[in-house]
Amino acid sequence: MSNKVLMKGNEAIGEAALRAGCRYYFAYPITPQNEIPAYMSKRLPEVGGTFLQAESELAAINMVLGASAAGSRCMTSSSSPGISLKQEGFSYISGSELPAVVVNMMRGGPGLGNISGAQGDYFQATRGGGNGDYHTIVIAPGTVQELADWTVKAFELADKYRILCLILGDGYLGQMSEPCVLPDFVENLPPKPWALTGKTKDREQNKVWSLKMSGIDGELNNHNKHLFEKYAKIQESETAAETYMCDDADIVLCAYGTSARVCKKAIKQMREAGIKAGLFRPITLWPFPQKELEAAAANCKKLLTVEMSMGQMVQDIKLYSGHKPVDVEFYGEAGGVIPSVDKIIEKAKAILK
Repeated sequence: MSNKVLMKGNEAIGEAALRAGCRYYFAYPITPQNEIPAYMSKRLPEVGGTFLQAESELAAINMVLGASAAGSRCMTSSSSPGISLKQEGFSYISGSELPAVVVNMMRGGPGLGNISGAQGDYFQATRGGGNGDYHTIVIAPGTVQELADWTVKAFELADKYRILCLILGDGYLGQMSEPCVLPDFVENLPPKPWALTGKTKDREQNKVWSLKMSGIDGELNNHNKHLFEKYAKIQESETAAETYMCDDADIVLCAYGTSARVCKKAIKQMREAGIKAGLFRPITLWPFPQKELEAAAANCKKLLTVEMSMGQMVQDIKLYSGHKPVDVEFYGEAGGVIPSVDKIIEKAKAILK
């Protein structure tokens, strides 16, 4: 591992991607993630890679599809409305079972909204915005260090399962600077015998496609069942979460990303005031860490979901916590406003009365 350096979150993602073996990055600018393409445009040529600014978000995601089909580790990044434009490509990549990494540094919406950090894309990320039955792995880091570490992990998971991995941050995480230990360069990438590298003496030419026209014999039906068998394996093996002071908590705050950072400060103040509060922070939003949430919430009276949105994660907390839906409360801010420590504490006190 390298020495600790001070880096912006967006730049840490870029450097970690290079060290994970990414050599093709396809960009289209949008705030607040523009430091990623700026960084990659400088660094990729230095390691023998290719940076290409596409003419649109649609072009960028389809360039990822092509580079991935040829066996390369590749990625793109954007922010909320730009990710919306990439959704058709997400569906095609998923249907073709191609590994790829995409970063969404969320901003306020709906529509163009503003350029402040937000968390209003939870539904889009975890439920999928493209057509058809598919899932993507969704990772929500909470620090600059996690942005670097989980970028490497995203490429590993993408190759392992031939799936799209979405790193879901918010503008504040992308813009903040923190000490970070960068990962080592990956020396040996896994072989990809399925890639479109031409016919060889050992095998016929490969094919990668998502068009399954033979409806009578159930080709597309069988393909979807195959995909969901893969998703079931991911759900069983790849969940991740952090718990903080949950063992004796009367109330567990549920939050991810920047919201979780604010919650930790609120929990410390509540503990000092004699209120037993804890934190459950999902790191994988899909697959959602159900077992981890059930364990964290096993002994608490109430759960409070705190988000930089109008409550999109509440649904999953109600589904997976093991508590009655009425025991799950919500406090959130939207449009780039960060939840306040004082309001979190005020809401928690009101719930526990």
